[in-house]
Amino acid sequence: MRHARSPVPPGAAALVLACLAIGPGIHRAHAQSLPTAAENLTPGDIDSEHLFGFVEGSDLGVPGETELEWETSGRLGKRLGRFLAVDSGLALKMPLSNDFRLAPGLTFNAYDIGAVGDPARTTGGFNGGFLETRLRLLDRRAAPFGLTLSIVPAYGTVDGGSGASARSFGTDIGLLADRELIPGKLVAAVNLGFAFSATRLGATDEQVRGSGIEAAAALSYQVRPGLFAGAEARYARTYEGLALGRLAGEAVYLGPTLYTTLSPQAWASFTWSFQVAGRAADAPGPLDLSSFDRHQMRLRVGYNF
Repeated sequence: MRHARSPVPPGAAALVLACLAIGPGIHRAHAQSLPTAAENLTPGDIDSEHLFGFVEGSDLGVPGETELEWETSGRLGKRLGRFLAVDSGLALKMPLSNDFRLAPGLTFNAYDIGAVGDPARTTGGFNGGFLETRLRLLDRRAAPFGLTLSIVPAYGTVDGGSGASARSFGTDIGLLADRELIPGKLVAAVNLGFAFSATRLGATDEQVRGSGIEAAAALSYQVRPGLFAGAEARYARTYEGLALGRLAGEAVYLGPTLYTTLSPQAWASFTWSFQVAGRAADAPGPLDLSSFDRHQMRLRVGYNF
């Protein structure tokens, strides 16, 4: 999470947030009653959570729905040389009420890293676990926009930047806002996030502490029932220390998004984001390829039962 010379995406996030507040004044009074995949197949109804890519909507399913979600994120391109990381997670999402959900999960990863002049190193396997908690503060069906608080503490056994053995504790905190600009057709979302982590490297026993912030905005349009296409922009900064200490770098990402309902019980979404601007505190150049990746992809598949 970083400091771009021209931080256009934060302005984009502010613009979409304004649209959330001043958009159409028509709100459906009923609560969501169908599981995620079935909701997005029903004309006029939308479950917004997965319509985007890295951005997420404020919806969280319905009580009695259990959703198994597999998420795979790919990260490609670093200053050090060849770098490919695949981070995967398997989560069981359980809405306990209309406004509260728990989702425990496990994480896995794989790395293919080859610095200039060094032999390639390939690793992978089980990484750790997490517990996602979501609390809906506003339901966009009855309020001007939807708003959900997300808190995700996690534990891992691998350093995400290098793929080296480590012990890592961290937490992601996010505010997820969205609104149907054209009811049943066009959805806008804004995410604001803060994350911090402490990592102890296995080889040197060195402890590394870091934190970051991110602002993101997205639009998704229903091409036909069950098929949505859109785009998103993200601006991220990363810092040394747990409380936004010394700035380490920043990056701006842009990319398309796609969501499709596979069946009344299953769905899938995909995005590919490109770093289009950035700056590293410790290296020259128009991009930050020290703390961030050149490309970031995410594929998610869910099944309701």
